[in-house]
Amino acid sequence: MFDYIKGKIVSKQNNTAAAASFVVENNNIGYLINTTGRTVAAIGAEGSDTKVYTTLIHREDAMILCGFINKEDRDIFNILTTVSGVGMKVALVLLDEFSGCDLISVVIKGDYKELSRAKGVGPKLAQKIILELKDKLINRQKNAPLDISDVTDSAQTAEVSSESLNEVQAVLLSLGYSLQEAKAAIKQACKVAEKKASAEDILKEALSCLSQQ
Repeated sequence: MFDYIKGKIVSKQNNTAAAASFVVENNNIGYLINTTGRTVAAIGAEGSDTKVYTTLIHREDAMILCGFINKEDRDIFNILTTVSGVGMKVALVLLDEFSGCDLISVVIKGDYKELSRAKGVGPKLAQKIILELKDKLINRQKNAPLDISDVTDSAQTAEVSSESLNEVQAVLLSLGYSLQEAKAAIKQACKVAEKKASAEDILKEALSCLSQQ
């Protein structure tokens, strides 16, 4: 319903990882936005202007607005909540423990022990999240393989395998970016990344490029 909201921060509250929130006023309407402690800490001072990417959760007993200052965090939150056994609170806890990009890196590596660092996420749930999230982020989007010639036409390009590049592209497509946007971001990321860069390194650079657009 709402892609993002621009307005002035009226108040902030950071009780727990799953109960952080802030209020943004826009056109004399105050929007109560549930989020992570990480977001509350980074969003700025009360009275300052902000732009927050949001998602509306519609329940039988409530309508809850969740939001983040980074689009990728919002999109990862949306994908997380489609995993069976992961509701709004668990998704917020995970995104409080890990940045969106770091969370994707953990999933790509399949490191369930690292994922279980998040409060309330045991080993079994962590393995389930990795299994389902990896499928949603990567496997379902591999039907549009990347033309490697698009990103290897520069002497500065990082030496990255085609499999890693396709994984990065798949993640970006899953986050809602177009194929053209994904290819352009990957090409730019490869130019600035170090030689022998991993998929996680390229992904971080690509997301950084996209966030600046």
